[in-house]
Amino acid sequence: MVEEVRRLLKDVEREMDKSIAAMEADFQQIRTGRASPGLVEKLTVEYYGTFVPLQQLATISVPEPQVLMIKPFDPSSLKPIEKAILNSDLGLTPNNDGKVIRLQIPPLTQERRRELVKLVHKRAEEAKVALRNQRHEYLELLKALEQDKTINEDEHKRSRQELDQVTHRYVEKVDMLSARKEREIMEM
Repeated sequence: MVEEVRRLLKDVEREMDKSIAAMEADFQQIRTGRASPGLVEKLTVEYYGTFVPLQQLATISVPEPQVLMIKPFDPSSLKPIEKAILNSDLGLTPNNDGKVIRLQIPPLTQERRRELVKLVHKRAEEAKVALRNQRHEYLELLKALEQDKTINEDEHKRSRQELDQVTHRYVEKVDMLSARKEREIMEM
């Protein structure tokens, strides 16, 4: 009985970890004042009729703080990569020298920084909603276990308190990560 409740709590923690990881991946794609491979590595490129993430087609490096360098494994993929970057919403112009693509990352304006901070807040709120949904699902499972007489009322109450502590810990983690990303964006 209690083992099943513990297993369910571990399951919900794993799901919450996945929500945090997804939010962190989203944050990597949000531009800060400096170059980061996370800006472009998930960008999809049409390569021989299929859409492939850029990170599977090229190495992405940061030779200078404001420059991304993309070196394709196959030189024939330079044009499709360049086209994907131009068609993306990054607002960056690729510089193709025939072997590598360089992306100059311009400094962010104060207005653009504020827009990006709003986007960070939106993504953080989406992560919190996911955490609340996972909490709600677990509570429904606990309620069903209590109705089936698998657990008693005290175990239900104790499990609910543990879940609230876990949820609170993950919400604090979301707040900490979003505050860190906001500082990165606002840093000149």
